[in-house]
Amino acid sequence: MKRKNFLASFVPLAATLSAVAKGKTSIEPDSPVIKPLYLKPGDTVGICCPAGFMKTEEIKPALLKLTEWGFNTKVGATIGKKDFTYGGTDDERLQDLQQMLDDKSIKAIFFARGGYGGVRIIDRLDFKKFKKDPKWIIGFSDATVFHSHINEKYRVATIHSKMCNSFPTDWANAEPAQKETIESINKCLKGEKMKYLFTPNEKNNTGLAVGELVGGNLKTLESLAGSASDIHTKDKILFVEDTGEYLYSIDRMFWNLKRSGKLEKLKGLIIGGFKIKTDDAGEEFGKTLEDIVLEKVSEYNYPVCFDFPVGHQKNNVALKCGVTHTLGVHLNECRLSEV
Repeated sequence: MKRKNFLASFVPLAATLSAVAKGKTSIEPDSPVIKPLYLKPGDTVGICCPAGFMKTEEIKPALLKLTEWGFNTKVGATIGKKDFTYGGTDDERLQDLQQMLDDKSIKAIFFARGGYGGVRIIDRLDFKKFKKDPKWIIGFSDATVFHSHINEKYRVATIHSKMCNSFPTDWANAEPAQKETIESINKCLKGEKMKYLFTPNEKNNTGLAVGELVGGNLKTLESLAGSASDIHTKDKILFVEDTGEYLYSIDRMFWNLKRSGKLEKLKGLIIGGFKIKTDDAGEEFGKTLEDIVLEKVSEYNYPVCFDFPVGHQKNNVALKCGVTHTLGVHLNECRLSEV
C-alpha cells in the first residue's frame, strides 16, 4: 500500500477509536454483554427518581425489604422532590442519577417509580465511569429508556422489575404473586439464575428459542425508534408489555415493530401483561390482543407466548435484560430460563 493511501485509511480509524474512547460511538450490537457484579450482603443500593416523583415516606417499605435482604441503602436527592409530575427538575434528576452512576460505593441503582421523564435526561448522562465500573440498573415502564439505551450503547445487562412504589406496606398480608415477584429482584441481584414456569395460552405459537432477552414497555420502545437508544432485535427474544392503551393503538405499535424489521429475525416473542382501555361504543376495534400479534408474525417461524407475568400488574417478575435465555413454549407448559 502506498504511504499516502495508508495515511488516508488511518485517519478515519483513528477518529473512530477516539470516538469510542470518548463514549460517542456505540458498541456493536452483537458484542458480548457485560454483567455487573452481583451483590453480596453489605453492598449499597441507591434509590432515585429519574422520572416521576415519589414521597419520602412511600419508599420506606422498599428500604425495609432491601435492609432485610442484607443491603445498605442510599436515598437520592430526588426522593421527596416534586416538579409537577417529575421527581424534581430535569437538572435535579440528571444530577442525582449521575452521582449514583459515578459513585463506586453504589452497586445497584433502584428506580423509585416510573411515570415519564427518562428520555428527557438520557442524552445528557455521562456513562464513562459506568462503563468502567458497571452496576445494575433496576426498574420497568419508563425505565425501558435506560434498559434499551444501556444495552445498545454499552452492552451492559440490566434488571427489568418492579420498583419501590410496588412494595407493600403490609408484607404479611400481601398477595403471594406480589411477594414472589418482589423476591425475584433479590434473587436477580444476588446472582441466581432465573427460571419461570407459566400457564400456556391456547393461542401461543409453540417452539424452542435461545437468545438474548430484550424489551420492555411497548409504547416506550416505539418512542425510541430511530434514536440512539433504539434496540436491535436480530437473533434475540423480545418481550413487551403495556398499560392504558386502546387496541387500535396496540395494533399501530405492533405495525411499527413489523415495519421497522424488529419482528423479522427474532428468536422468540413474549407478550406480557396488557391493560387495555375499553373501546368506545360504536368504535370497537374488532380484534383481540392475540389477533393483533399473530397477524404481524404470521409469516415468521418462532415461538410466541402470551400472558407472561411481566408488566403493570402484581405478577411482574424480575428479568435480566441483555442476558441469554431459553424460551420453551409447549402445549402443556411454558418456560423462560436464564442460560
